[in-house]
Amino acid sequence: MLVTAETLNTLAWEKGDGMLPLIVQNAFSGKILMQGYADKAALEKTFSTGLVTFYSRSKDRLWTKGEESGNSLKLVELSTDCDSDSLIALAEPVGPTCHTGSETCWNTEAQPHLAFISDLQDVIASRKGADASSSYTASLYAKGVKRISQKVGEEGVEVALAATSGDKDELICESADLLYHLTVLLQSMDLSLSDVIDKLKERHAK
Repeated sequence: MLVTAETLNTLAWEKGDGMLPLIVQNAFSGKILMQGYADKAALEKTFSTGLVTFYSRSKDRLWTKGEESGNSLKLVELSTDCDSDSLIALAEPVGPTCHTGSETCWNTEAQPHLAFISDLQDVIASRKGADASSSYTASLYAKGVKRISQKVGEEGVEVALAATSGDKDELICESADLLYHLTVLLQSMDLSLSDVIDKLKERHAK
């Protein structure tokens, strides 16, 4: 159930003596980033600032993630479970979330399978502007949108041919090539897979 600034009073605050567990999840990859606790005031500040805020039991005060490190969590959506006594915040992380410098506070190997797409996109984005000789991705960026577009077209044809021939292993390989080159193309146009997913969601809702 979606939570808004206007529906905070409907949460089951009494079950947690005024505080509820708040889990933060990467809005794109689905990775669980961290878990803390929030009271009503923390959520009010979250909505007013757009940055996920907790009630720190150790500091005994409101604490906005990143207030010292700069590694904040930009709120995308807040929801509660069927009992209204637990919260999930979908957020866009700015920098690593864990105080150790890791992306999440959990073992990074224990992640949703599709979260690798998010990791891949981040790596591809990091190669923009790099020396063309440093990697294949950087060399593609250096060649420009026209060449990258050609590669997407070539890989699309290879995917179709693999499927037509019934070669499943080849289909997997060519699909991987297509997804990679498509991600490079999107990044070169200052777009991302999130933009594509938003369009799919928009179409699905119709």
